[in-house]
Amino acid sequence: MIRLYDDLIIQTVCRIMIPLIQLFAFYVIAHGHYSPGGGFQGGCILGASFILMVIAYDINWMKRRFSEKKNILLIALGVLIYALVGVLCILLGAEYLNYGILHKIIPTDSVKVRALGTLIIEIGVGITVMAVMVSIFLNLTTLGKHEKGEV
Repeated sequence: MIRLYDDLIIQTVCRIMIPLIQLFAFYVIAHGHYSPGGGFQGGCILGASFILMVIAYDINWMKRRFSEKKNILLIALGVLIYALVGVLCILLGAEYLNYGILHKIIPTDSVKVRALGTLIIEIGVGITVMAVMVSIFLNLTTLGKHEKGEV
C-alpha cells in the first residue's frame, strides 16, 4: 500500500480543498468557449484533484471510488460525446463539428447553438483528459500493477 501521508491535518485540508478545486475545474470547462480555459485545462485541474486524493489518502482509497474499469469507461464516454456531436452535425447536413446546423434540433438561434455545441465538446474533452491523467498517474506510481492487487 502506498501511503504518502497519514496526517489528519493534510487529509482535512484536502477534504475541504478538493471540492473547491473540482468546482473551479467545472467553471473552467463551462466557460472555456467564452474565456481562457476549456475542456483540456479543466480536465487537467479535475484530474489533479483526484491525484490529490491519492496523495492525501492512498491508492486503495482511490480505487474503491474510481477503479480502472470506471476510468476506461470515462475515457470512452468523453471521446464518444465528442464524436457523436460531430457525427450529428454530419447527419444534419453540415461539416464535422459545424455546430450551427444544430439549430434544426435545438430551437434557438445559430449563435446560441454554436455556444452550446462548443460546451458539449468541452465537456467530452474534460472527461477524457481527467480520466487519462488519473490513469497515467496510477500507472506511473504503481508501475502498472494497481489493478492486479499487487500494490
